[in-house]
Amino acid sequence: MSISTHVLDTTRGRPAAGVAVTLSVHEPGGWRELSRGATDREGRIAPLLPAAPTATGATFRLRFEVGEYFATRGDAAFYPYVEVVFTPADDGHYHVPLLVSPFGYSTYRGS
Repeated sequence: MSISTHVLDTTRGRPAAGVAVTLSVHEPGGWRELSRGATDREGRIAPLLPAAPTATGATFRLRFEVGEYFATRGDAAFYPYVEVVFTPADDGHYHVPLLVSPFGYSTYRGS
């Protein structure tokens, strides 16, 4: 299984570079961080989870620090961060894009 993401700034119509992203997995004691990174100039991060043993049924969380991203551009953001929580149905590749503006966001399962 692998997990990747990218972030697009819909206000500017371009990739969102420099967004801090954290990937965590939910365990009986709470959330455990697996990896972290920041989007490159194309708004992408190399797979945050490049390969893992079977994780079917596990619940993952991607946390995007969008407030910091917009603050560096002089924009006030309504959402300080966005968390996307999902449970993969199989051990394939999961690409979870985020479309973001200072006052809204959308996400979907990409390919």
